[in-house]
Amino acid sequence: KQAKSRYLDSMSSETIFSIPLFADYTYNDLKQRQLNYGLDLSGGMSTVLQVDMKEMLTNLSKGTSDVNFNTALDNAEVALANADSDYINLFYQEYQKLNPEPGKLARIFMRNPTMKDKISLDTDDGTVIREVSTIGKETVNLTFQMLKQRIDKLGVTQPNVNLDAARDLILVEMPGIDNPERARQFLVAGAALEFWDTYRINDSGIAGSLQQADARLKNNGADPVESNEAKMDTIMVPQLDSLGNETGDSIAQTVERDNSPFSDQGPLFSVLEMNGAAGQLTFPQSVMGVASKNKRKYILDLLGKPEIKQLFPQDSKFLFSDKPYRDYESGDLTDKYQLYLIKMPPGSTKAPIEGDVIVDAGASPNPSGQMAVNLRMNNEGAKKWAQMTEKAFNAGNREVAIVLDNEVVSAPRVNSAITGGNTEITGDFSVQEANDLKSILEVGKLPASVKIIQESTVGPSLGATNISSSMKAMAAGMILLLCFMVFYYGGAGIVAIIALLLNLFFIFGALASFGTVLTLPGFAGIILTIGMAVDANVIIFERVREELRAGKGLLASVADGFKNSYSAIIDANITTLLVACVLAYFGLGPIKGFAVILIIGVLCSLFTAVLIGRMIIEWWIGGERNLTFWTGASKNAFANLDIDWIGKRKIAYAISGFLIIAGLVSIFTKGFDLGVDFKGGYKYDVSFTDDIDIDAETLRNGLAEYFGGSAPVVKAVDTENTFNIVTGYLIDSTEDDAAENVIDALHTGITAITGKDIPLEQFKLTDSANVTHVTSSSKVGPTIADDISRSSYYAGTFALILIFLYLFIRFNKWQFSLGAVAALFHDCLVVLGLFSILWGIVPFSLEIDQAFIAAILTVIGYSINDTVVLFDRIREDLGIYTNKPKDEVLNKAINNTFSRTIITSLTTFFVVAVLFVFGGGSIKGFAFALMIGVIVGTYSSIFVATPLVRDLTDTLKAKKVETKKRFSKALN
Repeated sequence: KQAKSRYLDSMSSETIFSIPLFADYTYNDLKQRQLNYGLDLSGGMSTVLQVDMKEMLTNLSKGTSDVNFNTALDNAEVALANADSDYINLFYQEYQKLNPEPGKLARIFMRNPTMKDKISLDTDDGTVIREVSTIGKETVNLTFQMLKQRIDKLGVTQPNVNLDAARDLILVEMPGIDNPERARQFLVAGAALEFWDTYRINDSGIAGSLQQADARLKNNGADPVESNEAKMDTIMVPQLDSLGNETGDSIAQTVERDNSPFSDQGPLFSVLEMNGAAGQLTFPQSVMGVASKNKRKYILDLLGKPEIKQLFPQDSKFLFSDKPYRDYESGDLTDKYQLYLIKMPPGSTKAPIEGDVIVDAGASPNPSGQMAVNLRMNNEGAKKWAQMTEKAFNAGNREVAIVLDNEVVSAPRVNSAITGGNTEITGDFSVQEANDLKSILEVGKLPASVKIIQESTVGPSLGATNISSSMKAMAAGMILLLCFMVFYYGGAGIVAIIALLLNLFFIFGALASFGTVLTLPGFAGIILTIGMAVDANVIIFERVREELRAGKGLLASVADGFKNSYSAIIDANITTLLVACVLAYFGLGPIKGFAVILIIGVLCSLFTAVLIGRMIIEWWIGGERNLTFWTGASKNAFANLDIDWIGKRKIAYAISGFLIIAGLVSIFTKGFDLGVDFKGGYKYDVSFTDDIDIDAETLRNGLAEYFGGSAPVVKAVDTENTFNIVTGYLIDSTEDDAAENVIDALHTGITAITGKDIPLEQFKLTDSANVTHVTSSSKVGPTIADDISRSSYYAGTFALILIFLYLFIRFNKWQFSLGAVAALFHDCLVVLGLFSILWGIVPFSLEIDQAFIAAILTVIGYSINDTVVLFDRIREDLGIYTNKPKDEVLNKAINNTFSRTIITSLTTFFVVAVLFVFGGGSIKGFAFALMIGVIVGTYSSIFVATPLVRDLTDTLKAKKVETKKRFSKALN
């Protein structure tokens, strides 16, 4: 794996694919354009990091001993787990409770020199907190930027790093990481800002040492044997005729070889362009040379070899710049990074000055028009800075390297000794670069660390299994859908198939273009979109069939069918989009990806069905060719329905009431199988080798001893001999090694229970083979669990409110809005109730997790889609049949749309059922919720939403009549 990583790194900037006359693509270019798989499909590690604002406030107060201040910090940390506010505001609320006297915070924070320019002793507490909040936001944003740079050093391909600024959270996904412990330590380590002296390329012996290093590397570590004899080469010289043209003949000539040290490059100079190799310096004197991004590690490895390292001063260390250098003439960034040789203090490896001495920094143009960064240090830093700059100035205006996380951010030249702690740094910065450097210098050593509050790892083999099962589900669902459309709609079904294939093409193209990460719920979203994508086609085709049955010609039927379908299609898809947008806003990680895919799928479905589908149909029939919209078997299907649906509403009310009451009883007595997302804890999937025969009960009882006496939840996974283990052991611990202690306890317990010697390191690695090991794991802290619970509640509530408002605007009657929302509430309660009732009865997991919330909201979107199509027909028929009884009009609308309702439901159910069968254990609960939702959503549109509209309207009308009678009676 390390060899593969090194090879891909070395190839990252090499051109490996070309389109003649168009473009050349490097490996990195192609990686950025490919479809990204989430961790559940590719394997890797995902974390949610929270910036420790308590530590930041402690540092900002210079460790004050104020009792109320420190008590408020502790109380705010407790409140954060269940609050909807950020830490700094919670701290302020707690501090006001303990210390109602105003003006105390300014005295505390004025101890920090950073705050002296922002507040005074007279500043009120509210203003102080606003200034502190600003510093907090800057700290969070800078931490986010630093983590992005750090993860790049881990060698992760296509990392996904996102900032949730409102909650001070940083979401990190790292595909391919199979050593979580190393990655964890790498993420939470503090950033180091340092100031170093530098060597120059023209210092005595430095350039010669680089040349000797290259020669020694070329000679397998030994110095080449010097010789005074001139080295000769034989070359072939073309012969010319009297006019100077080549005759085609050549003659051998012996010439003296170019003895320049750069003429015959060794391993070092083949990848490092040395400063001065062209005969004169092309970079500042502190730059040893430049190299491509993908060659940096290779060069540092070469220069770090013991036989090479001894060629350079013992107090030196090579470091590269953090970004490519800017071309001095064009001003454009190049693709080459600069190599520096820094100088360490005598007898120490610690930097002379570190970032904690900086109290203020700013970025602005200087009098010459260059962007400059101005900084101010505290007294201790000012003294050291004066000594350092005086030494650099006296040594010939040398450069000082500003280093962050072992990369040189800037290396400005010292033009004079700088006293007083104020200095200006210039370096041909752009405005953005100057502001970035200003932020780094102002924060210095990060005043706050980060802590992991959610973590999950997935093994590559599990990811491959998920991809395989998802692809099978998609293929099987597509085949079923295509066969049905051709069977039912004949030639028009082929148009629907073309539109569906184009829809998939656009979805995957959009996902790759937008850089959206495709996860397992995202795959489910695509499969669901396939089922729902035919809905627009079905609405159109059913209206065309109605027009044909009414005796109209083909052209007129197609035109009227499309025209009469637009209102229902638009309303149905907008309501689904509203739900998807709510899910995208409130969802985290994979759920957000599911929502984005659903949004893209709905938009693509509209485009392909309404526009492309119509273009194909009109092109075909415009050439006087026939197009069928039915087959012999389906021609009269659902054509002459005459069912009294409204008359059966009381029976439906009784059935729905029974289901809801039974579900509520189960919910309040039996409860749910809450996943780790909602209750917090550690979750592990452990795969046992074939020679170990074990069951869930044995594991549960045996592991209790090792998890502090509390038995974990253990469930068999449908993958052979794999168990899911969930424990709350140490989930509230604030110790850095808590996660390691839990997995160590798990390993110790399983070793004791099985009696097998299982190597700890192999047990932890998700890609271990032929050994009992953890295939995936996750950690959800109490804070993130409460966050997920709140966001789920808000998502459901906002989705219902938005749908109510949209329908009220579109139908201009609150009865329609209330009927639809009541039906959605009915659907959610039935699905929740069945999950509670069937928990422990069915042979697959019914865990309530984030994926289940996505399923519930998808059910809401699907159900409202169905309801809106029916309501749209009711509105249309009420305007046409004004003299008919209302119940007759309602029944007619239901009968006319029943074919569309049942066909859309069947096609969606087919696809979701295939997902349930082939989708694997990790997605069965999700698919099961959708299957129930499709059935219940279809039922509620007919038997709940429409009857409620009817009864609410009649009740209101009856009250109006009664009120009118009473009013008339009173007048009389």
